[in-house]
Amino acid sequence: MDRLTQMELFTQVATLESFSGAARRMRLSNGAVSKGVAALEERLGVRLLNRTTRRLSLTDAGRAYLEQCRRILAEVAEAEASVSSMWTEPRGPLRLNAPMSFGVLHLARQVADFLTLYPEITIEMAMTDRKVNVVDEGFDMVVRIGQLRDSSLIARKLAPARLVVCASPDYVARYGEPQVPADLSTCPTLLYTNVNPADVWHFQGPDGEVTVKVNGRLWVNNGDAIREAALQGVGLAIMPTFIVGKDLQAGRLISLLPEYRLPELGVYALYPHNRHLSAKVRILVDFLKKRFGPNPYWDLVG
Repeated sequence: MDRLTQMELFTQVATLESFSGAARRMRLSNGAVSKGVAALEERLGVRLLNRTTRRLSLTDAGRAYLEQCRRILAEVAEAEASVSSMWTEPRGPLRLNAPMSFGVLHLARQVADFLTLYPEITIEMAMTDRKVNVVDEGFDMVVRIGQLRDSSLIARKLAPARLVVCASPDYVARYGEPQVPADLSTCPTLLYTNVNPADVWHFQGPDGEVTVKVNGRLWVNNGDAIREAALQGVGLAIMPTFIVGKDLQAGRLISLLPEYRLPELGVYALYPHNRHLSAKVRILVDFLKKRFGPNPYWDLVG
């Protein structure tokens, strides 16, 4: 059994927490899977899995090795897909999920351009701020915004998602401009409830990390609704520039606390680990990465 096959066996066993489940997925016998993982452990000289009669669990070495296996297998899949796509016209359906605001403001236009370039591909796009289960709900790819912690999916960064504290000129005229994060504790704020806790904000400033609990006046689960309230002067908010970039450039909103940085987020394409990654998914990821990139158009002045 070659090394890549052993790595794939181990990855399937660790992901499913089951030798029999891995055997079914890879269409092998239970014995072959067990022997393959045992041979891998013997070759590495470490125990990767703790085995009991009830469950499997990863050792510290197993967790570290699993991350490397997933990365290597993903790179192999990408290499194979890139070669295959040179000779095969991408075609067929693709199920895509994306957050509502980003989907409407930015992704929909890019998807339309993509479909014009690739007429043999069809896309079903579901937009929701709910965090979907990619595999269980049958999505080929999802777009997510935030700090990634889910290692069960392959992630490609499409663009940064920069955050700003902002408010309307009318709000600043009435309440004054905060100078330090502590000033926010008495300000009426607009809170995005898909972040938990929504009313605790974290900053990195000249003297290190600062955390402040803010006074929420409006709690809502949609960024566009927060933007509208901010434009009306109802409160100040933390907003991504892909929603408020044009408002900042036009002066309808003002960026506050410039010396304090907010957590760095990203716009990511995520898709399941799959040794035979479809050409259409890879091409869409590459297309979006090129359209957005490290300096996305929504952050450009002018």
